[in-house]
Amino acid sequence: MNQARLYSIILGPHISEKATIMAEDHNQVVFKVCNDANKTEIKQAIETIFKVSVTGLQVLNVKGKTKRTARGGIRQKSNWKKAYVQLAQGQEIDFAEMS
Repeated sequence: MNQARLYSIILGPHISEKATIMAEDHNQVVFKVCNDANKTEIKQAIETIFKVSVTGLQVLNVKGKTKRTARGGIRQKSNWKKAYVQLAQGQEIDFAEMS
């Protein structure tokens, strides 16, 4: 796979209360990923970029929320995709050291 494609698949970590609980209890990390990426591409990108081994991967599409504007119109935010990545036992990704 193309190296430039691998680095463009992962858009960033998704930090939320649920993601923090999943990281503590199940050794999972949540990432916001490109909409056209599939599971094999995401797995290769995580293993290449962060030098960890992935044991499980769930991908889901998140529907964009509908919001009202000041003029009474309705706008929809764009849809996005997130991936729950389960890491091998004893491995972790520390985002504080990466910056």
